Amino acid sequence: MADNRKRILEMVAEKKITIDEAIRLLELVDKPETSPAPAKTPKYLRVVINPGTEGGGKADVERVNIRVPLALIHAGVKLTSLIPYDVAGKVDNALREKGIDFNLRNLKEEDIEQLVEALSDLEVDIEGGKGKVNVYTE
Repeated sequence: MADNRKRILEMVAEKKITIDEAIRLLELVDKPETSPAPAKTPKYLRVVINPGTEGGGKADVERVNIRVPLALIHAGVKLTSLIPYDVAGKVDNALREKGIDFNLRNLKEEDIEQLVEALSDLEVDIEGGKGKVNVYTE
């Protein structure tokens, strides 16, 4: 920053810029750099399901609105370390039977951090003939 001030003063001495221009430049040089506002860290995962009005539009159909604290997901990951090895294997097998290829032992806290970062950019809107599903973070 001192080099910039010196160059500005040299330009004034060489009459390349006016004093008014130098003052404006010096103000810019002295102005503290403003960093962009930090990205807001999401705190919740929100899932909203709105039933459609097609097919009779029943008034008694319920709307689903789920707000899950991401801290709960973090705590859940930490709790997986307490699951006995043989029980975790049974959970993995049950998930595999349902078509979900997932190994509970491979879940790490770092993975959840990456997931949360990815979720901050996630917004899913699904519209179908029977309703609308929104998934997003807030």
